[in-house]
Amino acid sequence: MDLGLNRLPVLVMASSSGIGSGIALEFAHEGAIPILFARREEKLVEVQNNIEKETGIKARIYVGDITNLADIENLFELIKAEYGSLFALVNNTGGPAAGGFDKFNDDDWQKAFELTLLSYIRTIRCAVPLMCKLGSGRIVNNTSSSTKIILDNLLLSNTFRMGIVGLSKTLASELGPDNILVNVIGPGKIATDHVDYLDSLRAKKQNLPLDEYREKVFAGIPFGRYGETAEIARMVVFLCSKANTYVSGQNILVDGALVKAY
Repeated sequence: MDLGLNRLPVLVMASSSGIGSGIALEFAHEGAIPILFARREEKLVEVQNNIEKETGIKARIYVGDITNLADIENLFELIKAEYGSLFALVNNTGGPAAGGFDKFNDDDWQKAFELTLLSYIRTIRCAVPLMCKLGSGRIVNNTSSSTKIILDNLLLSNTFRMGIVGLSKTLASELGPDNILVNVIGPGKIATDHVDYLDSLRAKKQNLPLDEYREKVFAGIPFGRYGETAEIARMVVFLCSKANTYVSGQNILVDGALVKAY
């Protein structure tokens, strides 16, 4: 299948590691030009070098903070100056702090909102005019399986990830006439540093060694393992490709059949 991404600019937020870097690499395998954005320049350079080594494509890197409006606006001004348009945007960010209701004050809620939801709103606001100029576009908003089933001790994530679903469903309707497709992707248990961190917290809470805790988790996943970043990246890249012409407004989990809810 030809995904029609050759030489098209695609922006992947928070792409210095984990799922973001895996998505950027998969885009490059399909001939697209990945634009990488994150706070850590040295990590971005590592990802850039790895992409070039594996695919021969040199990704473009921009350093900035996803919660900083000026950094977002500057990013898109640079994209406009260098490429003139943008075909695909993958919104991605690390999750907010773990904890229950009694753990968070107003400042915690505000920070989680700015990180997890407002950052997506800002990037989409900047991306849509560039996509309209091109005559089409693709947006995928990365969330988690918490959009289908609540995750214990992740109140902030459970709350704001659902906001992303509402945003995406609404935008899919509003932007459909402009041939801009908008979808949500929800990773299940994917082998990343963030999942390592959450596993360590939960293992400690249950007074279990990490390996023993993970054996219990694996037992609940039909595939008996965590997913790989490449497995979610392939789905994201398809949704962001020209091969996808009619899938929009959907909330798709990539979780190895972990979540049993409809």
